[in-house]
Amino acid sequence: MSTPWVEIIVPVGAADVDDVAALIASEVPAAAAGTEQRGDEIVFWVAADQVASALAETRDAVARWAAGGAAVDPARVRSAEAMPEEQWRDAWKKYFKVSRLTRQFVVVPSWEPYEPKDGEVVIDLDPGMAFGTGTHASTRLVLEELQALADAGVTPARILDVGCGSGILAIAAVKRWPGATCVAVDNDPIAVQATAENALANKVADRIDASVTPASELVETFPLVLANIQAHVLRELKDTLIARCGGTLVLSGLLTPQAAPLADEFVAAGMRLVGIRASADDGQWSSAVLARG
Repeated sequence: MSTPWVEIIVPVGAADVDDVAALIASEVPAAAAGTEQRGDEIVFWVAADQVASALAETRDAVARWAAGGAAVDPARVRSAEAMPEEQWRDAWKKYFKVSRLTRQFVVVPSWEPYEPKDGEVVIDLDPGMAFGTGTHASTRLVLEELQALADAGVTPARILDVGCGSGILAIAAVKRWPGATCVAVDNDPIAVQATAENALANKVADRIDASVTPASELVETFPLVLANIQAHVLRELKDTLIARCGGTLVLSGLLTPQAAPLADEFVAAGMRLVGIRASADDGQWSSAVLARG
């Protein structure tokens, strides 16, 4: 039976839509599964039993932004019944097409025919309520960092994906490095299920261990750690991410003004900054790469 979903809708003045969309993705935890822009409204989805808390936290955030001059009104934030998940997935078909995300990584939805070219790493992925189709700048940034590591000859045997969402990053990593295995964790059971289903569809289920186990409960040290989450969550997980990282740490989900200050906090805690990359597609998002020693 499909999960009953409800839309949270935030009307925004046209000039501020992009900025508010970024703020919602970064500062409203209930929107962590992703947002959609519909004209002058930003929409995200929550389970039916989470509507009251999601509306409250969204209205609180909107009130702060309105006080800062943004063209938003907390009184206009509302909820609406979402279409059934099957229909929602079908609605994506009109604009979710084959996407080349890096020199090698290509995302292909199941309804699109595609003949892979030599050297391409094809990720078979259908949209779901779990965040991560590769089209969002924050996800693409991590894929670009994976591509850069691979091009530099890095070959991690073990990878940790914290906040795995749809599983796109875990799948991309193990498909690019056929000798690697990945631990993928998320606090949302829907995301873990999506990761497991997508790993199966990509024939890498035996190399991705997806679970709701908190990263803080892991004891293994990984050569490569990926975390595409909002800045405040990355800050909360800082000690855990550093403890689990034995080599390279890739952070994303960062608004560009947040990237350097957050990276500085990780450097102060003992990491070395490798670099900060702003998205070429959407400059309001950036990633940070750090390393041990």
